[in-house]
Amino acid sequence: RGDRRDRDDRRGEAEPRSERRPSDRTGRQDSWKRVSDKAPRSPRGTDRDGREDVRTPREPRNEAERRSAALRAQGKGMARLGQEPVAPPEHVDRWIDEGPVREEAVAAVRRSEPQRRGSGELAPEVVESVVKSAGSSQRAALLRERLLKGFLALERDRFLDARRIGNQLARELKDTAAVYELIGLANYRLGAWRQAAVALERAQSLNPDPDTLPVLMDCLRGMKRYDDVADVWRELRAASPSHEVMIEGRIIMAGTLSDQGDFSGAIKELQAARQQPKRVRDYHLRQWYVLADLLDRAGDWIGARRYFELVARHDAEFVDVRQRLRALGR
Repeated sequence: RGDRRDRDDRRGEAEPRSERRPSDRTGRQDSWKRVSDKAPRSPRGTDRDGREDVRTPREPRNEAERRSAALRAQGKGMARLGQEPVAPPEHVDRWIDEGPVREEAVAAVRRSEPQRRGSGELAPEVVESVVKSAGSSQRAALLRERLLKGFLALERDRFLDARRIGNQLARELKDTAAVYELIGLANYRLGAWRQAAVALERAQSLNPDPDTLPVLMDCLRGMKRYDDVADVWRELRAASPSHEVMIEGRIIMAGTLSDQGDFSGAIKELQAARQQPKRVRDYHLRQWYVLADLLDRAGDWIGARRYFELVARHDAEFVDVRQRLRALGR
């Protein structure tokens, strides 16, 4: 015991309590700060001065290192190392569904806005639903104005504002289909497929509307719920919608089949596109473009060139139709 007291006394003289390393949170943060202030390590493949390391890389020693080397050879995982990835090939073999080819998103938003564009008012059936849920005329007027503001935000591509307004209104207007259409369409334009599908399915249960079914199909396709896409497609055809809505659903169904590698089924789904209408609309161009792209991927280059030329005849600037024709040897 005497020896232990002597050691404690000597330790106290060598390290007074007031000068010992702090053990509180501030001390730990300072120690982390000192570590982070050190000079960063040189990235792999360079020396400390940033010059290229010309040393010969060693051979992989195990299966994990061989897989990593193979990925690096393909340009994968390079962003983690601070290097530029290998550029992808110019022509990617996939169904192009961006831009004007996927204008069904914009068209569906335009059609489903429950407001008369001239007067800036909500449709009568929407007003009736809001009044029924609000309880008082004063509250109903406030909620109508708020809902109209949400659809105007959607029209002006302010999707986050539209979604926020819709989520707020859903607390009081639980039985108003237009509120869930607003939430679903805003989430769809933001790429939030699951949230969009849930809201649109709720809207359909309150007020069946074929105009938004193509959007629901596209959300389900984004989640790879291919069987559900087919079910909604059958529901859309049974509803006998407008020609534009029918084409939008057909384009998405064809894209769903091509996602699964069924090009022949996708081409068969677009058989109606082979008929030329008296008056060509934008959705006809989208349908012809998708058909031409599928024929190109299936090896029918003559048929592909025919429909790409048909698109270019009406709109030479449509997507990349000029490049596609050049690639097919026009």
